[in-house]
This record gives sequence, structure tokens and C-alpha cells, in this order.
Amino acid sequence: MSDDTKNDTIVLVDDEEMVLTSLSSFFALETDYHIEVFTRAKDALVYIEGNPVDLVISDYLMPEMDGISFLAKVREMKPEVPRIILTGYADKENAIKAINEVGLFQYIEKPWDNEDIRIIVRNGLEKKKLMQRLQDKINEINKAYDELQGLQIDILKTFV
Repeated sequence: MSDDTKNDTIVLVDDEEMVLTSLSSFFALETDYHIEVFTRAKDALVYIEGNPVDLVISDYLMPEMDGISFLAKVREMKPEVPRIILTGYADKENAIKAINEVGLFQYIEKPWDNEDIRIIVRNGLEKKKLMQRLQDKINEINKAYDELQGLQIDILKTFV
């Protein structure tokens, strides 16, 4: 993995320990991502609120809060973070609802393919980085525009 991914933090939320163990072990063996795992969505929200996070993967069906509600809260707190839902139910209607309501980056069905999930996560992280670079450029252009407007005002004052 490149140095660009060393600090990427992925939050995994699932009420099934086996799913968390499987995913976190895979990422630990195959990537340099920093993985945070939670069995409760509320605990994950507390973590996400106070820490930098680059991507969130959540189970769809959990006892305290479903994945769509959880990812909606993540979107409110950190809209730039790609959100992925993981489900054992091939429910296309809920997938479409989630994509539209929560702005999901991806919908993954269990059982997942490790290579597919690696690519999906890599693409989600790359999207976040590209969006940040775009925002940085927009801010840079806006700053230059403001400076030019100030210069134009100064020139007009001098010659008018």
C-alpha cells in the first residue's frame, strides 16, 4: 500500500462479531487501513463525531438502529465520508431507498467477495480524496478571485 492510504480510517459497524472479525482481519492482512469496529451504531456515532474518518461500512439490519438511519446520521455529521451498507438481504427496493436517502457510495450483499470489497473501499477512499482536492482548488480559486477584486478596487480608486 502507498503512504497515501496509511492514515485512512475505516469504521465498521455490525451487530455480528463474526462479520466484524472477518472484515477487520481481511483489512489488517491485506491493507494498511486503520480499522475501528463497533457492534453498536450509537458507539460508532460517538467515535465518528470526535475523530477523523475516511469511510464507513455498516450492516443494514441491527437491533438498536438500522443501517440506513445510522448512515443518515453519519451523512449529517460528515457528508464527505463515503458510506457503504452491507446486508444479507437482497432487497433491491431498500438498496435504492438507501442510495437515494443516504447518498450511499455502495450497497454490498453478504456474503461478499473480498476482492470486490477491497476495490469498493479503495474507490470510495479515492473518491473522498478527489472531492477534497476539488474543494481545495475551489477554495484556492475563490481566494484568488477575492484578491483580484480587491486589486481591481484599488486600481479604480487610484485612477478614478
